[in-house]
Amino acid sequence: MPFLLAACGTGEPTPKARPAMWLVADDDTRIYLLGTMHALPRGTDWDGDKIKAAIGSADELVMELSPAQLAAAGAEFQKLAPRSTPLAIDARLRGKALANYRALEDSGKGFGGDTLDDWAVMVLMGQRVAQDADLSGSDGVESGLTRQFQAAGKPIAGLETARTQLMLFETLDAPTQRALLTRAAEGADDAVEEISALTAAWSRGDIATLERMINEDVDAVPAARRAIITDRNRRWSAWVQKRMARPGTVLMAVGAGHLVGSDGVPAMLAAQKMTVTRVQ
Repeated sequence: MPFLLAACGTGEPTPKARPAMWLVADDDTRIYLLGTMHALPRGTDWDGDKIKAAIGSADELVMELSPAQLAAAGAEFQKLAPRSTPLAIDARLRGKALANYRALEDSGKGFGGDTLDDWAVMVLMGQRVAQDADLSGSDGVESGLTRQFQAAGKPIAGLETARTQLMLFETLDAPTQRALLTRAAEGADDAVEEISALTAAWSRGDIATLERMINEDVDAVPAARRAIITDRNRRWSAWVQKRMARPGTVLMAVGAGHLVGSDGVPAMLAAQKMTVTRVQ
């Protein structure tokens, strides 16, 4: 998702990225499922070959958030992020986690973490890692797709609202939020290298490596996996099944982590006896 699982990268961009894409089809409906990275190194070339053809043939684009909802996300974050009572970061994190948090905070403007919920601090840490890795949201897949579909005058829709997406974190219980924050802080010193490896796997269309890396991260906090990955994948799979009742061609672009593994959207659709084919 755009705020946490940025699925972005660092270093020199792959000259010709070939991210994984699937096609769900019947006699009169085609829905392409493209795994995205929300931020990428500037100049990354990801929309060639079969993705270009899918963009050209699609009647509409569906993403996690519509452009209007993405624009509203900052204001929603400001509403939901503050704690009712401030709590010092030193009282939340210890040892390596606290040291890494402080180092990340010192790399730029402070987070104001004492006044924010654990989940919100984690989100800001993720954004700082992307900044330190010299990533660009405007070079991410969603931004590129938005420009192309707007230029072609084709509609763009979203599967969620900004508030709904942020509430996934806001409604996590306190121990789960603390576990997520602690894990993010403990791994902050290696975050740029991890993100680089994740991006390289995405660029190759290496779904086995993507699955392994994502599972290692989210499986450490099972309650978060259910809320952030599995339950949303079920809702999105149901959306695809319903949309198949209407003719046309759709490009559905969501974070790459939602399309891999046994609880990924393609696997869920295949389990419902739908025809799902990997096309790139």
